[in-house]
Amino acid sequence: MKKVEIKGIITPIVTPMNEDETINEQELRNQVNRQIEAGVHGLFTSGTNGEGYILSELEKERVLTIVIDETKGRVPVHAGTGCIGTQDTIGLSKKAQALGADVLSVITPSFAAASQDELYEHFKEVAQAVQIPIVLYNIPARTGNSLLPETVARLSEIKNIVGVKDSSGNFDLMLQYIEKTREREDFVVLAGNDSLILWNLMAGGKGAVSGCANVYPAVMASIYERFLAGDVKGAREAQDSIRTFRNCFKYGNPNTIVKTAVKLLGYPVGNCRAPFNQLSDVGIQALEFVLLENEKKEMS
Repeated sequence: MKKVEIKGIITPIVTPMNEDETINEQELRNQVNRQIEAGVHGLFTSGTNGEGYILSELEKERVLTIVIDETKGRVPVHAGTGCIGTQDTIGLSKKAQALGADVLSVITPSFAAASQDELYEHFKEVAQAVQIPIVLYNIPARTGNSLLPETVARLSEIKNIVGVKDSSGNFDLMLQYIEKTREREDFVVLAGNDSLILWNLMAGGKGAVSGCANVYPAVMASIYERFLAGDVKGAREAQDSIRTFRNCFKYGNPNTIVKTAVKLLGYPVGNCRAPFNQLSDVGIQALEFVLLENEKKEMS
């Protein structure tokens, strides 16, 4: 199995799109370099912020190919390969492995309710079909299925299941993931909720998959770097600084807010793919205000 150090701030990179909703490949390359130059510790394709839920399989493969090519080994590349069905997930995971992904991020199946035994068997079969590390992805608000701590503990016994990302926003659940997998030293627990990054690190986690890093890559990376250097106060300041931006999530779908913010910063990433592409004038004005205020703080 490929050895990959999973740590720090991993950006679920947005998928730039042209006006006709085709992928803007040149801007995707630009965003890869922007993220790496800002100090992030990994990139993740076809996640929630990358609109993996609405990309075709061929588009996911193309995005992954571009990101791997442009990254050139500077940071690990995580590929989102989770599908509703086990066989579909295995098929996409094998393709991602063949394309050169460093890690697979496999979201829980969605829409139909799954028992914990069904989830366990699903992830076990996927893990047995590939030879690269897998990070489980728990986001029950979007999928309708949640991995219980006991199930994550069982799955952690499988060699190439090396971690879990929790986007539930439930700190106690993430804490139980850490507690239940502590015996396996190389198993990582990542925060999927950006307000919990520092608390994840303080509890023994290894970092985060941070949607806000699309907007503030250097700030988000600094949470991890400052914590690692023993500067908890500085890490807390960086963590607190994104609160005003996250408060804008009330105006719409969070990944629509994130992509709109990146566009307002001057990058031609386009809109999210319809129908998830609308933001009220009030929401845009709030975003513009927060982005300007944060820019002033960074310059002062």
